[in-house]
Amino acid sequence: MLDISEIKPNKKERIALELFYNRFYNLYDELSQEKFFAEKSTYRFYKIRDIFSVYKELLGYEPIQHYIKYVKNGGRPPLEGLVIDDLFSFVRNLLLHFTIFDDWDSVYISKDLATWNKAATIHKFPQKSSQIKINDKGIIKYRIWENDKKLMTYVQIHLPEEYSDNSKIFLKDIISEKEGVKLCISFMKQVLDTQIHSEKDGDIVIMSQVYVPKQ
Repeated sequence: MLDISEIKPNKKERIALELFYNRFYNLYDELSQEKFFAEKSTYRFYKIRDIFSVYKELLGYEPIQHYIKYVKNGGRPPLEGLVIDDLFSFVRNLLLHFTIFDDWDSVYISKDLATWNKAATIHKFPQKSSQIKINDKGIIKYRIWENDKKLMTYVQIHLPEEYSDNSKIFLKDIISEKEGVKLCISFMKQVLDTQIHSEKDGDIVIMSQVYVPKQ
């Protein structure tokens, strides 16, 4: 006999998921609009931090974890799992635990900073990703289509090339604030939409990765 408590989502999960999903989609609707990037840098920063935080909380939901495992085990293009899980978790943790920055371009991390208290998740991402190379570079390339502007944009994620005690890794050098954040929130929506039935397409569509990794 089926145990009702094992049905996903259960009653408690529905309450939390509705709140988190509503918050995410409200943020997505705002951040995907061109006018958002005309706001003050501090305002943009706090909104971006919020959407990464909401997404990270939802990553803890078991069915979403199953989807992440599927992606990482080859269900999606190469390195997409690294982006939607490891990278986004790194950004969220960096923004949440180092509340000493007021805008995207000023955020940075170094090995000394990442390990000042203990070597945790913030330290693990640059340590791991600095070893990943595509054609000898740590660059993942994407195309995004913006429906409202009828515009195709090429976006790059630059994985850290070096991670040492003396080097500063600026977040803006990994992901640009404007086009990079548009790519990020589109990926987030793509992941979260796997758990719901939505008839609404995103304002920004990820077209493809535009490289072929070395075998």
